[in-house]
Amino acid sequence: MQKNDIKPKHRDKIEALDNLSLGISMVVAVAIGVGAGLLLKKWTGYGYTLWIGVFWGVSAAILNVYKAYKRAKDSYKELENDPRYQYRINKGIKEEDD
Repeated sequence: MQKNDIKPKHRDKIEALDNLSLGISMVVAVAIGVGAGLLLKKWTGYGYTLWIGVFWGVSAAILNVYKAYKRAKDSYKELENDPRYQYRINKGIKEEDD
């Protein structure tokens, strides 16, 4: 076992908490967007600026989900070379979701 193969003691717990925080970050992103929209509406007096803030918040929430998806996909990509899963390659089993 090389020095790079050693995982930190609480790495799994931190990754789980990071995944659980996705829902909270979505709500916070939308709330900040709505708050920014309300502030813009108050400053400018135009009602459509509220919807700009809502759109900004929803876009930030979608970006958070996309980043979490990419992070999860990359972590599963590491399992391709794991010997425990080589039977799929040997048997010719293909993934259905790609």
